[in-house]
Amino acid sequence: MATTHTTEHPVPADNGEVNLLIARQVEPGHEETFEAWAHGILETAAGFPDHLGYGLFRPARDGGPWFLVHRFRNQAAFQRWQDSPERAQWFSNCLGHHHTEIARRELHGMETWFAKPGTARPAPPRWKMAISSGLAIFPISLAGNAVLGPYLVDLHFVVRTAAFAVVFSTLMTYVAMPAVSRLLRPWLTKD
Repeated sequence: MATTHTTEHPVPADNGEVNLLIARQVEPGHEETFEAWAHGILETAAGFPDHLGYGLFRPARDGGPWFLVHRFRNQAAFQRWQDSPERAQWFSNCLGHHHTEIARRELHGMETWFAKPGTARPAPPRWKMAISSGLAIFPISLAGNAVLGPYLVDLHFVVRTAAFAVVFSTLMTYVAMPAVSRLLRPWLTKD
């Protein structure tokens, strides 16, 4: 089984979550067998403590790689799965299924915002991630304080801070960071 290794870079403000992206090349005519195997191994992993979810993505074009994604709460949960007899059993039973791992990537914390889907390219340097995050945080903080601030001023500071944290983290994850990482992608991926 061939594997492409990439250098991993832990990032600041890492919440410990581990996202595993695996690309597998499936020989033509064996897609149905592979898909059944992939669903089985993903469902087995989902039964492990602190497994947060998974995905299986078909190729974008004929002959392209399939992608499997696992999400784990932390490195220990990820390692439990990696070292498990259940995982080993799935791999011992995949001979003759005509699929090969061609890339594997572990993404940690904020690094997932900067990963280009379908690639095994390492995350940008930390200083570029910090600048990009700052550019995303500033307008959210400014708008959040202007819009929410007047309504939350009478709340206890812990409740007020919690409200801001929920709104800001949601907007960062689903709006600001995807937009900033798309906008700055040429700069972020430049060596």
